[in-house]
Amino acid sequence: MPDYVLLILLVTALVLLVGLGLVVGLRRRPGGRADAPGDAPAPTPAAEPDVAPGPDLDETEVAVGEPPAAPALDRPETTAGRLVRLRQRLAGSSNPLGRGLLALLSRDRLDEDAWEELEDTLIGADVGVAATGELVERLRTRLRIEGGDAAPARQVLREELLALVGTDLDRSLAATGGDGVPAVTLVVGVNGTGKTTTVGKLARVLVAEDKQVVLGAADTFRAAAAEQLGTWGDRVGVPVVRGPEGSDPASVAYEAVRAGIERSADVVLVDTAGRLQNKTGLMDELGKVKRVIEKQAPVTEVLLVLDATTGQNGMVQAKVFSEAVQVTGVVLTKLDGSAKGGIVVAVQRELGVPVKLVGLGEGPDDLAPFDPEAFVDALLEG
Repeated sequence: MPDYVLLILLVTALVLLVGLGLVVGLRRRPGGRADAPGDAPAPTPAAEPDVAPGPDLDETEVAVGEPPAAPALDRPETTAGRLVRLRQRLAGSSNPLGRGLLALLSRDRLDEDAWEELEDTLIGADVGVAATGELVERLRTRLRIEGGDAAPARQVLREELLALVGTDLDRSLAATGGDGVPAVTLVVGVNGTGKTTTVGKLARVLVAEDKQVVLGAADTFRAAAAEQLGTWGDRVGVPVVRGPEGSDPASVAYEAVRAGIERSADVVLVDTAGRLQNKTGLMDELGKVKRVIEKQAPVTEVLLVLDATTGQNGMVQAKVFSEAVQVTGVVLTKLDGSAKGGIVVAVQRELGVPVKLVGLGEGPDDLAPFDPEAFVDALLEG
């Protein structure tokens, strides 16, 4: 082989070796990139943990490694605010009782037709036949003596309605226990009246009064009742004691009271079943729940939840529940819009216990202590 050919081959081999060395060096160098097809990109170094956000960072940023912030709890509305809305809601509603009173006041002359119309209006508003007769008779007597111009008539109506509704009844809730045990409130009523929702809203009322509350989800026969109550409890930071669906309601109620004692709670609210899926009578079951609870603490309050729009059907329910457990107060739900306000009078007369709370709407704080003066004034304004 000629010498010049050998020289060319050596130079070519040297160039190839140098080129190969450069490629290997690029692949090994940090940040280098391979151009050959099929080569994977070099891995990116792991990022350093972020530091805690300073005051100039967006408030939604969170430092890596910090535990997630606890959900903010609701701040329930105060009792004063609820009473203001009670009057506003009732005054702005189309309550037939308020319309009937307004019609009476607007008459130039109160003849027999006017009085009969008033009677029909009061009975239609579920005041009850006996209570209506008494009210109309007192109104006729007083207006005959005191005159019939608009201002005195309105004042007379207000005074007589207040007497009918009752201003001397104790409408307070037994929300303080004694001897190291909490007050226990049993909430009863048929399904569909808003019973579980009322328990959740009542918890908000008590939390707004700085009470320590425990909820007992003893309505174990209605699907999702415990979950519904749990949602109410989560919103205001109230613990909920529950059991498996279909479990013994009395057992759940017992555990709820025990939890209340251990936590030094002020009040334990126990939601109960409004119907059963077995052959055991509902009233027998409620009696059992009450007896089991009282092995640890006395039941200080039994609240019956009634739908204010059900009229006489609600009265039948009230009597049945009152015979099974000693009802101490009534909660009237849906007392807004088309509700018949006279049910307040009728249910108090039937049971001999006061209406203590009224539900005004769908909002979480639409449950207010019943105030007779606010109620009557709202009807007259309406």
